[in-house]
Amino acid sequence: MTLLLEKRATVSVEDFDAFLALPENSERRFELINGEIVEVSSNAFVSNISARIVHALMKYLDKHDIGQVTSEAGGYLVSGERFAPDVAYISYARQPTLDRQGYNHLPPELAAEVLSDPANPKEAEALRRKLASYLAAGTVVWVVNPFDRVVEVYQPGKMPIVLDATGTLDGGDLLPGFSAPVSEIMPKPVPPPRDAN
Repeated sequence: MTLLLEKRATVSVEDFDAFLALPENSERRFELINGEIVEVSSNAFVSNISARIVHALMKYLDKHDIGQVTSEAGGYLVSGERFAPDVAYISYARQPTLDRQGYNHLPPELAAEVLSDPANPKEAEALRRKLASYLAAGTVVWVVNPFDRVVEVYQPGKMPIVLDATGTLDGGDLLPGFSAPVSEIMPKPVPPPRDAN
């Protein structure tokens, strides 16, 4: 998750949808977080980790055809907001067919957000706001911090769990029998991001 826009004036969902419809925004990805429009741009580093998570989930779903996974281009309506998680899962029981246009009208049951710069206060604040909305919508969230090599697991009504590189992600009731070692979704240890200057 990489944030590119500075804080904007609060906008309504209708204004956000109109903003998305502008021709100059047709190839760009945005989120609406607490009334603020945020442009989301992936990078190769975040995309690689997201692909590892998608791969683990798809291997599971190849054997247990119970739902579908989207990558960073998929957007969802979550508690009245518009989010584009790096990875998301929704079961066929909840929604047999994903929406073909715009943001999916139902929130995902699982969302993974990969941090691109945990020291960035704007990214941390956006994530904090998104977590509240995800949990209010009943979504389980995996927050992947590749710099500390940990995954924080947030579940509605439960205390967060922190898994280090020796831990294993568990699918729980949502993905029965799913497990993925945290070490397999992490790249080799990486230094903190360098200043762009």
